[in-house]
Amino acid sequence: MAKSTKLDLSNIQEYRRRLGLNQSAFWGRYGVTQSGGSRYESGRNIPMPTAILIHLRETGQLTDDQLSAAKKGIAKSRKSAA
Repeated sequence: MAKSTKLDLSNIQEYRRRLGLNQSAFWGRYGVTQSGGSRYESGRNIPMPTAILIHLRETGQLTDDQLSAAKKGIAKSRKSAA
């Protein structure tokens, strides 16, 4: 069952810290590098697709397993396109 929580991305660094995750662990689940996550935490706008993934995952509508499966599917399709 999905949590009905409004997620405030304006202070994503504080949110990540409250979860007890380092930047690599938190941002990596969304396909974002540590350095990219650092830029978002420093004020750069989070792209809408990434913000949507964060919202879905952090409100319980998307699991880590689903995120991993999606990343694997994207990696496979990129390899076959090359």
